[in-house]
Amino acid sequence: MDRIKNMFRSGVAKHVGLLSAALLSAVYTVQTVHPKLPEMTAVDAVLARDVAQSAPDSGWDLPNLDNPRVDSWVKLFSTDPKVKSRFAVWLDRKDTYEPMISAKLEKRDMPQDLIYLAMIESGFNPKAKSPAKAGGLWQFISETGKRYGLTVNKKVDERNVPAKATDAALAYLSELHDRFGSWYLAAAAYNTGENRVARIMRQVTGSEKGSDEDYYRISSLRPRETQDYVPMMIAAARISKEPARYGFDDPDAGMGE
Repeated sequence: MDRIKNMFRSGVAKHVGLLSAALLSAVYTVQTVHPKLPEMTAVDAVLARDVAQSAPDSGWDLPNLDNPRVDSWVKLFSTDPKVKSRFAVWLDRKDTYEPMISAKLEKRDMPQDLIYLAMIESGFNPKAKSPAKAGGLWQFISETGKRYGLTVNKKVDERNVPAKATDAALAYLSELHDRFGSWYLAAAAYNTGENRVARIMRQVTGSEKGSDEDYYRISSLRPRETQDYVPMMIAAARISKEPARYGFDDPDAGMGE
């Protein structure tokens, strides 16, 4: 946790959602409760590609790539009592914001599963704030919010207006996808900054544009929090699509949060 705090003090966490309020809490938990997540390797990426090509999942419009890190997050979200209780609250809030986000995704012809990016960013709390001063449902810092049309000043903060923040976030994600050619890489850039992802992609693959499998190929060169970002998103999606399978059929699961 000290390392994370030092990141904020040094100004490294300056991009959108580098560690949101929801993500910071989950990362802190996984580092203290489960400090040794499996490392992602080139073999993992190949296996993920083969699984995605041989057995596409119905009900998904983002690739549901198998990876040990995804499995670890699924286990943490669904078995650790404190984390499971928090995730249950996220599921409850999802019902409030899903219709609006889904309609905006459909209008832009973007994957519906991007809703789970908002889930891991803020836990669907429109007033969430991170130590990096990111705010709202999609955890914009003020600079990036303004860049995508949000008013952010002492009197008005449209990062906390769900519909407007969603428009801004989807515009940003769409641009990132156009640049990198992959929703996984777009999510990584949303988390850690597009220039960093572009630099690493050029270093590893020779091109900024790539595939979802490249997210795992460049994993070791990204910050730890970004290594876990897409695995967290896919884990959240897996549970949300089949909550009863993972023990979230208890109506009192989120009580007390």
